[in-house]
Amino acid sequence: MDLFDRFQVIDVDTHITEPADTWTSRVSKKYIDKVPHIERIGGVDQWVINGKPGLRPGIVNMAGFDGRAPVEFPSTYDEFHPGGYDPHERIKYMDEQGIYAQVLYPNVGGFGAQRFLQMDDEALMLTCVKAYNDFQSDWASVAPNRLIPVTSLPFWDVAKSVAEIERCAKKGHRSVLFPSQPQDFGFKPLAHPSWDPIWAAAQDANLAISFHLGSQEWIGGAEGGNPFVDVAEMGIRATFARVSALAFMGLGLGISEILVGGVCHRFPKLKFVAVESGVSWLPSLLEALDWQWENAGGHIEHPDYLLPSEYFRRQVYACFWFEQTLLKEVIALYPDNILWETDFPHPTSMTAGPATPAQHPRDYASEALAGLSDEMIGKVLHDNAARVYHVH
Repeated sequence: MDLFDRFQVIDVDTHITEPADTWTSRVSKKYIDKVPHIERIGGVDQWVINGKPGLRPGIVNMAGFDGRAPVEFPSTYDEFHPGGYDPHERIKYMDEQGIYAQVLYPNVGGFGAQRFLQMDDEALMLTCVKAYNDFQSDWASVAPNRLIPVTSLPFWDVAKSVAEIERCAKKGHRSVLFPSQPQDFGFKPLAHPSWDPIWAAAQDANLAISFHLGSQEWIGGAEGGNPFVDVAEMGIRATFARVSALAFMGLGLGISEILVGGVCHRFPKLKFVAVESGVSWLPSLLEALDWQWENAGGHIEHPDYLLPSEYFRRQVYACFWFEQTLLKEVIALYPDNILWETDFPHPTSMTAGPATPAQHPRDYASEALAGLSDEMIGKVLHDNAARVYHVH
């Protein structure tokens, strides 16, 4: 009996490949041409938002595809893994893999809903966010305790964000998506008190804040935050690898800000999840934050604050899905803060590309966690996530 037979496994980061009618079936006819919709361009399905080409959905539905993004990817929905866009097929896939529950994240609107900003029409932006949240509720209704919806926010409007948290909490959503570096999009940084009503609403609803990788401008990007503007020197595949790895550091920026900037202090019951973060870099960051905090006299400026690492242990979670070298040591250090994910069906998941059997999630987890106590394995595969996302 392997780990997935012994524990009720919760996968804390997966994505829905939004069906073509996600928005067009949920908004007024006057918005049909402006909201995200699929057009087939050169034989490839592509999202178009407010007249501008956006994401190609094949790039984010790579499960089972024998190729490597960003160069190779399936062209149309007919070629996609159906578990990406069909909730019944997702449950079927989860049953095959031995996964009890999955947390659901978006693609088209961005990993922090930041892509809706390109519409430059706040009424339309809000319409798109609310339509997406309603879509998530409908999708998850197939298996309400196994498919876990996450609320996207119109974060550019604090009052409307609070209202959306309250609305979606009543609809069964169990986390709140927020950009990890809102200043990248012209807004105040995370520690600024103007965001406090959002933190308070999430805390009151007992919903964790999710900072997903890629919810900031890409580190290492060219002007405008696009790392693929000029890849002639490095190559597109090498650039993709570099940018994907550096994105962890982008999450480090946000996490360090809530730890030292007073957010965790002001909202002691609010949970934060660094999604698709990796975990092996955490001990170095936390040790550095503690040392630099003491060295700079942070305790003099804020005598009632805890050390950054203490806030982390109390309120912050991070996720792994491929690491081997230091994973067990990190779990031993933070057994109550580490979560497991697959990133299904994304190109950086183990279900994408020409993976070997040992790379598939179930086999990887069994190998990577071998030798840990059942108590620790149970925390990582189930208990911690069940606590954060209210899985019963």
